[in-house]
Amino acid sequence: MVVEIKESYSIRPAGRHILTIGRDLIQDRYAAIVELVKNAYDADSSDVNIVFKASADRKHYSIIIEDHGHGMSRDTVINKWMVPSTDDKLKRRKSPGGRIMQGRKGVGRYAASILGDDLLLETVADSEKTTVYVEWSSFEKAQYLDEVEILVESGKTDLPSGTRLAITGGRELLTEWDQRQFDKLRFELKKIMSPVSSVLSGDEAKDAFRIHLRIENFLEDQEEIIDEDVEPYPLFDLFDYRIAGRIGADGKGILTYSLQKARNTTEEKIPFDFGGPTGCGELFFDIRVYDREKEAIESLIGRGLKDESGNYVGKLQARQLLNEYNGIGVYRNGFRIRPLGDADFDWLKLNEQRVQNPSLKLGTNQVIGYIQIRSEEQSGLLEKSARDGLRENVAFEKLKAISREVIARLEERRFDYRKRAGLSRPALKVERELERLFAFDELKRGIRARLKKRGVDQQTADEIIQIISKEEEDKNRIAEDIRQTVAVYQGQATLGKIINVILHEGRRPLNYFKNQIPNLEYWFNSFREKRDPETLAKIIPITEGIGKNADVFVKLFSRLDPLAAGKRSRRRPLPLRRTIEEIFEVFSEEMKKVGITAKVNGPGDFRFTCWHQDVYAIFTNLIDNSIYWMNEKKSPKKEITVDIATDGNELQYIDYRDTGPGIEPQLIASEVIFEPQFSTKPDGTGLGLAIAGEASTRNGLELKAFESESGAFFRLQPKSEN
Repeated sequence: MVVEIKESYSIRPAGRHILTIGRDLIQDRYAAIVELVKNAYDADSSDVNIVFKASADRKHYSIIIEDHGHGMSRDTVINKWMVPSTDDKLKRRKSPGGRIMQGRKGVGRYAASILGDDLLLETVADSEKTTVYVEWSSFEKAQYLDEVEILVESGKTDLPSGTRLAITGGRELLTEWDQRQFDKLRFELKKIMSPVSSVLSGDEAKDAFRIHLRIENFLEDQEEIIDEDVEPYPLFDLFDYRIAGRIGADGKGILTYSLQKARNTTEEKIPFDFGGPTGCGELFFDIRVYDREKEAIESLIGRGLKDESGNYVGKLQARQLLNEYNGIGVYRNGFRIRPLGDADFDWLKLNEQRVQNPSLKLGTNQVIGYIQIRSEEQSGLLEKSARDGLRENVAFEKLKAISREVIARLEERRFDYRKRAGLSRPALKVERELERLFAFDELKRGIRARLKKRGVDQQTADEIIQIISKEEEDKNRIAEDIRQTVAVYQGQATLGKIINVILHEGRRPLNYFKNQIPNLEYWFNSFREKRDPETLAKIIPITEGIGKNADVFVKLFSRLDPLAAGKRSRRRPLPLRRTIEEIFEVFSEEMKKVGITAKVNGPGDFRFTCWHQDVYAIFTNLIDNSIYWMNEKKSPKKEITVDIATDGNELQYIDYRDTGPGIEPQLIASEVIFEPQFSTKPDGTGLGLAIAGEASTRNGLELKAFESESGAFFRLQPKSEN
């Protein structure tokens, strides 16, 4: 017989529970200081004083954190401060002074347990002083939390309101603090608040909050007392490039691009549309970028870069400042969410992208950025309990995607400016360089003029020029060989763009062969034994299916053959309209999958003399871009139109249009989209349009982009002689 015992029990937290949510959960000592500074801010204090002081014999130390806020009453201390995980600040989102509360989880104050052995709390509110003394070791010794007794004293006072925390410890903890630790603390305090948060959010009435740091006898062999206000680094306003602005919860906004690297430049307003709600609420951006070349560092110094003491810095110091004070921080209500914004925490994977495309993409050591987010209720961006960042949820993924898009707008404009200013390594355009390398006309004119000036007779001059012309012919034959070899490589690079087409279309016939060949073998063996018509009837449909699927391969490879050829065929007259239609057929399945339609208009009998591979390279890259952007931006209407205009036997132009998001006018005007390494795709190589442009040039054509009210608009036309 089984006797059931049913009783109710209460959960009793262990004594060390307080240390678990404080010392064990907090990320590090700097995070603990930050949490206590936030508490001073929530108390409506205008400042917070942080004092590190060691005894003369360096056997004991104290860390004092003092504010001049509204303080706490005895009742607040007992029923809120001493209650773990209280929801007081969660319910009361604004302080009496109107500040948005930083604390939410009710555990930040217990972070003090990582800073020392004991804690003395002294707080004054409404002429009442309350004192609490906590020995953290008592929580280790107690079996249950309710067994720990804490002495609370209170009484009348004429002291002004405010709160003072005094944390004490012994030599063992004292030795853990060295110069590097304090440099790190200073760094954390400098970045704790965004200097642009009030401007970004439009909250001009936001009051100031000053952080003061004092270090006395805390460092080994410390001769002078360090006594300073903690302020942002002076390089903040000396950026080379900047993009800033607001993006609403609907994903739309206006960004402002600024350039300080050149004089007399105007700000550019950039419309931004994420293509739908942000998924993480309203956002405010301020991203500042610094070039790192020698000349850029010299310019930074020349514009007034100083150290914390107000002295002008040298090149080495300037580089060190950029090395230390960089990263893109995320701020909520003005305070940074660690470790987002740490120099060694690349949460946006900028360095990975820069490795792939160093001319266009930025690295973390070039950027100082501020992203202001709204409260958890408004944004869905949730802070981890350990104060080590944001939870990896959908909202955080959206924040990363939007941040990368904002940075991409700056990268595009920076790339364009550096190209025009001659600041970046020139990209190699094969056609342009071959023309320049093997152009002898200027050389021949110069030599003829020099010979004439020296009195050389006409016949001798003609003979010398003839020798040069012969050399020119030889070199141009070499140039043509180079040109054709490069064309083969570019064709094969373009082939890589349609590897998905090969995999998708080839998988179906391969699966048919894999599944049906065993069946064919089975029925063939059966027919060989029985010789009956019924078994033969099973074989015939399988063989017909094998033939049809083999034909799929034949057609697929014939469509890809112009790009895959290892050797260039001769230029020949091609039926232009049919050739372009064949290229669209390569992408037919992919276009069908995402709902894109295509139409090629023009005379069916017109033939254009060109290289077959080059026509494929041009239109493959254009179509690939259209499919990507129309699908990426969820275009409601997905169409591609090609119009061929002719005049008798002459080509006038070919217009290529799609209904995607289009190209920014600034990028069209600068023609930077045709530069190798430039791409607006997140993982783009910047080769597509560059290859298309060079393939056009080889065939006496030029590829141009034009502004359009809807979608991308390219025109391919005979190259002008001018």
